[in-house]
Parts: sequence; C-alpha cells; structure tokens
Amino acid sequence: MLKLLRAAAIAVLLGTVATGPAPAATATGNMNVRITIQAECKVVTATDLDFGTRGVIDANVDQTSTISVQCTNGTPYTVGLNAGNGAGATVAVRRMTGPASATVNYAIYRDAARTQVWGVTAGGDVVSGTGNGNVQNLTAYGRVPPQTTPAAGVYSDIVAITVTY
Repeated sequence: MLKLLRAAAIAVLLGTVATGPAPAATATGNMNVRITIQAECKVVTATDLDFGTRGVIDANVDQTSTISVQCTNGTPYTVGLNAGNGAGATVAVRRMTGPASATVNYAIYRDAARTQVWGVTAGGDVVSGTGNGNVQNLTAYGRVPPQTTPAAGVYSDIVAITVTY
C-alpha cells in the first residue's frame, strides 16, 4: 500500500513539473475615447501692410497684406477690418499718424481692382468664407492715394481684425 501511495505521489509531482505552473488569470474590458470638436475660428497671422518709403505722394501707392485664418471644417465665417486708430478714420478713409499728429490717408480693399472697401459691416463690406480645417489666406489690398504730402517721418496705424463665426 505504501508503494501505491508513493507511486501516486510521484505521479502527481511529475504531472505538476511536466505542465509547469498554472497560468495567471486574465480579465478584459474596454475604455471609451472621445473628443468634442466645437466650431472655432482664429486669426493665425497677418503680414504688415507696408507701403515702403516714399517722397511726395503724387500717385497711388499700392501694396498687399495676407491675413491667415483657420476655422473648423464646415464653419462659415466673416472677416472684418476696423477703421484703425487714426483720429477721424473711417473704413473708407483710414489714417496713419506720424510726427505732430499729421496723417497719411489710405484704404484697404477686398478686391485687386481696389473698388470694394474692406470694413466691419456684416453682409456688406466683410470677406466671407467657410472653414475647411486648414489655414486659409485672404489678401488685403492697400492703397495710399495721391494727397498733400505731410512732413517727413514714420506714419503708422493699427487695424483690428475680427473673425465672426
């Protein structure tokens, strides 16, 4: 009987050694992953509208600027440009200010022919578009018309860009 118990014990021992340790238990599950994209637009960059260095302003001085906007795909937007900071400026006649508060008149247009003033009136003088998720470039067409030339110096202005969506 002792031999039989020994044989059974050896068989159990050999069976454990032969098969190795019992595998670890596992469990599985899932996690939810999400993001909510909301409509958004932003001004990415705007290059300076630099009319360069001139003497007497006796002819049109034309220059362009690029305004880069980015909006979520499918988002309709408008871009408006205010009158700037020059005293008495309007969107039709903006004013760069220089020495002794002297000014140089200029305008910003939506078209290359420089016939459509770029302002802030929705449905009127703004530029419209629809976002595609990428940066979209808009060209601002500037013009300094012939005018009485003020004193020598640096003349400047700041125009606010507003994207409405």
